[in-house]
Amino acid sequence: MDVRGTVAEGFEPVRDAFVRNFEQRGERGAAVAVYRDGVKVVDLWAGTRDVDGTAPWAVDTAQVVRSATKGVAAAVPLLLHQRGQLDLDAPVGTYWPEFKGAGKERVLVRHLLAHRAGVPALDRPLTVAEATDGTSGARAVAAQAPAWEPGTDHGYHAQTYSWLLSELVRRVTGRTLGRWTAEEIARPLGLDFWVGLPAEEAHRVGRLGPVEEPPTAAGGGLKLRPKRSVSEAYRDPESLTRRAFGAIDPLPDENDPHYRAAELPASNGISTARALARFYAATIGDVDGHRLFAPATVTLARTEESAGPDRVLVVGTRFGPGYMLHGPASPLLGPGSFGHPGRGGSLGFADPESGIAFGYVTNGMRKGVTADPRAQALVRAVRSAL
Repeated sequence: MDVRGTVAEGFEPVRDAFVRNFEQRGERGAAVAVYRDGVKVVDLWAGTRDVDGTAPWAVDTAQVVRSATKGVAAAVPLLLHQRGQLDLDAPVGTYWPEFKGAGKERVLVRHLLAHRAGVPALDRPLTVAEATDGTSGARAVAAQAPAWEPGTDHGYHAQTYSWLLSELVRRVTGRTLGRWTAEEIARPLGLDFWVGLPAEEAHRVGRLGPVEEPPTAAGGGLKLRPKRSVSEAYRDPESLTRRAFGAIDPLPDENDPHYRAAELPASNGISTARALARFYAATIGDVDGHRLFAPATVTLARTEESAGPDRVLVVGTRFGPGYMLHGPASPLLGPGSFGHPGRGGSLGFADPESGIAFGYVTNGMRKGVTADPRAQALVRAVRSAL
């Protein structure tokens, strides 16, 4: 395996684990990056740019990172809160009056961020055209009656998170979330990260596709069918699980240029591993003179808001305001870590105690929802290097 890039002394186990992912876990094309205390210590890539192609993964290859997008998108409301522009304890309807309908008057901003708003699914799924037009999604979630009393329970808002977060940010700032992210986060930090891919960058993005996990690959984390209750939830077309993941129907083609150019901050962010790691490094410390989160915001990001049985994922999950927190369903580096996986592979997180920030992207999509074995092997290698 022709692995490119660099590894700082002491982090060689990460390179070894990266190679084993190709040799033993069916990796096709991927990249991993790690920062420690604001300094890049791992920057590796290998394989093919496209899951079904032969062109090599390049130094600047980017991929759709699915729900790992949520971790970067969640920084927007937290930074607005940090700047005094958004009150997490205010009703969402304070900023977005139309949202108050259908029994959602008491939904707070922090409920929305921590998957407690009660609207993970829609009575009528949106078409791809509606989901990406910038207006239909917001209207649909504003009109939707909650599936439970908001604030009393939690369930992963897999797709609706896009429209909830986007419209809140637009109402507060007058800018789309993709534009705000580009201007306030990606540009100052020099990140190859987009919610809404510019046409001039499209040539850098590889093709995603499904890959099967080799029988010998180590498992872990939340799979689509780890036990009967979860299996049944994914099979039942009327279950909240199926309806949440099916809020866009039919499912979009993630390789379609129109889809990639749209702004869906729950699912269609495009990033390099280097950008994910650098972003998270800037949430917990200084990176080349730039820092995103003040210490109080770091504490906020990893403060548990939701924990226990998840009404959508049907297992126990933990969320802070916008971030998944370390736990059995989504193991990160340690108890204080915060970040977000992407269904099928990608992962980004920060661990303030160790100063580690991590980013992993792949073009081979597995059936796992969280804790992909390839990402977890890399996380274990990072842990062994500390």
